[in-house]
Amino acid sequence: MPLSSRFLIILLISGLAACDSGKEVRAVGPAAPAQELTNNGAETSTESSRDFSSLPSPYNEADYALGRRTFKFCGSCHTLKEGGPDLVGPNLFGIIGREAGSRPGFNYSTALQEASFRWTPEKLEEWLNNPRTFLPGNNMTFSGVHRQDARHAVIAYVMHETGYGPESETTATP
Repeated sequence: MPLSSRFLIILLISGLAACDSGKEVRAVGPAAPAQELTNNGAETSTESSRDFSSLPSPYNEADYALGRRTFKFCGSCHTLKEGGPDLVGPNLFGIIGREAGSRPGFNYSTALQEASFRWTPEKLEEWLNNPRTFLPGNNMTFSGVHRQDARHAVIAYVMHETGYGPESETTATP
């Protein structure tokens, strides 16, 4: 093999090795909120907090930024906006008070179609802790949100972003 070919191969291998050391980099601790400068140069958080005081306890004390970050796992399968599309999972707008397995046009598992409960914050809490054990036979592949503070935060976030009002738990329709 000519010297120039050997040199090129070594260069390519070195470049690839430099790009991927084979080690996964993970942040330690909670992610810090993004910062921006105001007109006067002071830093402000771009992750604004929301007032959850109208939500039932313990969700009224949840951390909005944590809920938003945690929902990013959910957002690959669910949308929150009114009239938003179904993805792998159903759109969640108005979920609180909705009969399980009842969103029109979504192809639910038999387990959810046959479930006989309405979604409440407490039912979401049980579901998100471990969807498989909460309702065996459902199609959700997500293993759950195991940290209680993250579950409370994501439930508060979903309630806030999907039009929850205290009357939602008794008046929602599919």
